[in-house]
Amino acid sequence: MKHRRIPRRRAVVAGASVAAFAVAALTLQNANAAPAGPDTLSVTAAGELATGLTASLGDDAAGSYYDAEARKLVVNVVDRDAAERVRDAGAEPRLVEHSLARLDAARATLKAKATIPGTSWAMDPRTNTVVVTADRTVRGAGLARLDKVADSLGDRVQVRRSAGAFRPLIEGGDAIWGGGGRCSLGFNVVKDGQPYFLTAGHCTESISSWSESQGGPEIGANEGSSFPGDDYGLVKYTAEVEHPSAVDLYDGNTQAIASAGEATVGQQVQRSGSTTQVHDGEVTALNATVNYQEGTVEGLIQTTVCAEPGDSGGSLFAGDTALGLTSGGSGDCSSGGETFFQPVTEALSAYGAEIG
Repeated sequence: MKHRRIPRRRAVVAGASVAAFAVAALTLQNANAAPAGPDTLSVTAAGELATGLTASLGDDAAGSYYDAEARKLVVNVVDRDAAERVRDAGAEPRLVEHSLARLDAARATLKAKATIPGTSWAMDPRTNTVVVTADRTVRGAGLARLDKVADSLGDRVQVRRSAGAFRPLIEGGDAIWGGGGRCSLGFNVVKDGQPYFLTAGHCTESISSWSESQGGPEIGANEGSSFPGDDYGLVKYTAEVEHPSAVDLYDGNTQAIASAGEATVGQQVQRSGSTTQVHDGEVTALNATVNYQEGTVEGLIQTTVCAEPGDSGGSLFAGDTALGLTSGGSGDCSSGGETFFQPVTEALSAYGAEIG
């Protein structure tokens, strides 16, 4: 199949448009750090070590995070024997009060008793607590209910307020269009040898056919969609357009996306979207829950990266590794806020697709 290149000014599939498809140059910890020594780890190695240690430690584990400055993996544990095992494995142990099981129990209570639109929660390994955020729409009886449940969980939970409002970031504009709205393309993928792209599920729930411009000819049609619960969708290309595994850096350059990976707390990341282009920040939590007005989404990556309406579906990445798809959040790129991302590995697994 011959694929034409879409002009950059028309912002499409290769990434500029919807795409959020920008992948950045190397992240700071990779670009500026010295070669790893015996006591240091790359963020990729730290993530792999964290997965193995969490499994082997079981109830003695209480989360982990990457210290980018020291290039070390910090692993929370609840007893000294576990601390020695962590140290022997090449990570830095940290004794904390609450086990991961106790924090998960607190999350379960929040889900059962405080699933209130406008709230989110995630385990914060740095504070060894579940941080609950209530946006500006949570007030009156809803806020009183949230406070009551949080109080019953004691020091396992912290509650904070957000000046913004949690919402999926879809809006009309100039990018990937369909049915009067736009989103951002996340990553080009391959399934059964055929070209597709991933975007947010709340986008594919609202829009079934996609164009590169408002009212333009179709370039793709939905093949799969999951929202709420998850937030990912799969679109099959129906037109002969170029679909490289690369992203637009919005400076005249592109970078290849070589693989998909898992995010790590403390990791420096970048996001690209059709509204605000490229912005960076840090992963602050994994397996986050967000209660949008439209429904609850679980298992998200929480970050300090900003985003705005129209950035939905756009790519979260670190260097040449795809990490997530923009789901939603609060705030904007002038005042900040938090943004949540659907892990891309889950979407790839669900559809039997791969980066390519």
